[in-house]
This record gives sequence, structure tokens and C-alpha cells, in this order.
Amino acid sequence: MAAGQDLIELKFRLSDGTDIGPHKYSPSTTVQSLKEKILAQWPKEKENGPRTINDLKLINAGKILENNRTLADSRLPVGELPGGLITMHVVVRPPIADKKNVSTPRYLTSLALLMNLCP
Repeated sequence: MAAGQDLIELKFRLSDGTDIGPHKYSPSTTVQSLKEKILAQWPKEKENGPRTINDLKLINAGKILENNRTLADSRLPVGELPGGLITMHVVVRPPIADKKNVSTPRYLTSLALLMNLCP
């Protein structure tokens, strides 16, 4: 079997239906490496794009793929789709609000209210 036949052809479907790829990858490629490539190729004109690879989730066959796993570990159908193209879905995790900063004004408001009530 030639080395080129061992490669897995992937494209990445973004939430708006556009794609990144297709490109061919070795089965030993890690999910983290895929995320780095997606981040580098992310369309600059898209709003709310990922800032780091931690903002990205890759989903294949309904499963979220873990960063430290390889394509082979992730049980992609390597030999089942000869010449086939695998589409992975890319989800951008929205920025998480800092709960500490969000609730601070409430406490300050309550404290100010108590200070006014208790001379």
C-alpha cells in the first residue's frame, strides 16, 4: 500500500455551512494539530472566530474528539471509505463570562444599600 493511500481526507464544516478543506492527514495526526491548522485557516472575515484551539470542538459521528487523541485513536473509518471524504463539524465555544466579575456589582450595590440603611 502506498503512503498516499494511508492518508485520511478531511474537511471541516463550520456552523454557517462553509468548509475548510479538504486536506489529507496522516492517521497519526492529533486532534490538537488539526485544531491548530483550522485556527490558522479560519476565515478572517467571520465574526466571533476562535482565539485559541481551546475555543474549538471537533465533532465526528456525534462524538467530541479529544485533543490528545490521534485520528486513528478517534476511530475514524480509515479503511472503510476508500477514497472517501470525511466531514467533521467545528463548533466554536462562546467566550465564558467571568462569574466573579459579573456578580461583583450586585454585592457592591447591596453593600451600598446596607450602608445607607445603617447610619
